[in-house]
Amino acid sequence: MSASTTVGPEARAAIASAVVGRDRELTLVLAAVAAGRDVLLEGPPGTSKSTMLRAITEHWGVPFVLVEGNAELTPARLVGHHNPARVLQEDYSADNFVPGPLVEAMREGGFLYIEELNRAPEDTLNVLLGAMAERAVTVPRVGTMKAESTFRVLASMNPFDNVGTARISDSVYDRWNRLAVGYQSAEEEADIVGRRTGSEDEDLIADGVALTRATRNHPELRRGSSVRGAIDLVAIAMELQKIDPAADRNRVVLDSALLALSARIGVDEASDATPEQVITEIWENHFFSAPGGQRRARTA
Repeated sequence: MSASTTVGPEARAAIASAVVGRDRELTLVLAAVAAGRDVLLEGPPGTSKSTMLRAITEHWGVPFVLVEGNAELTPARLVGHHNPARVLQEDYSADNFVPGPLVEAMREGGFLYIEELNRAPEDTLNVLLGAMAERAVTVPRVGTMKAESTFRVLASMNPFDNVGTARISDSVYDRWNRLAVGYQSAEEEADIVGRRTGSEDEDLIADGVALTRATRNHPELRRGSSVRGAIDLVAIAMELQKIDPAADRNRVVLDSALLALSARIGVDEASDATPEQVITEIWENHFFSAPGGQRRARTA
């Protein structure tokens, strides 16, 4: 590997300065990509997966190419296409080829990062696997494009969300080094919220993190919120306090939670509760229920 992509204690420390926590995960990912391997990060959204990868690419000085895995990510979108207008005038040529994210990352030696890999079509995955195996891709009427040495393919998937996803086959898994990534600690999430919002109100940050984390194990929710919910909750509460400094603080937190969390949680199909009712119950239990005491009944 070139000098810019070497790893060691100093390089790891420099990269880690851009990431909150994730010491073990960052070390493992850094070791894998330094060894020339591709990595699949499996876990819920909002768990610093892309943050780790961006920190590595910034330190190495290589591009970070982000692609969202969905039904529209066809092989042509991934690899690239010929400009239709120029084809009519000039016929097909290498000059009128518009590179897609895969070719872009290969040419520039960057990290191709595919979010929600299990939402991508099977034929797109087949093209991707071929490029991973050969470190090259052949484009009709253009030729074979070989990847630079720093090219890596990284991907993420949320194993807890089955809507719109496909089962990943064993042949796909066989190409990856898989790392399970879970939620961070409350202290680390509070650090993230403080950094992202600029808030110095430790109590507000603690409340936002606590309410958000409580959505992850509520019995009537099939999906809880990531730390992004806490970030938005605190940011909105800060602005509400500026608009009305005399407003009741607890009510400000509730209104912020309803706005920030209601779209980020998923109510279980067997429950008749609304997201607003569940969030209000969590808020009441956080502010008004004695530790170890009876949980308050839902009131909204």
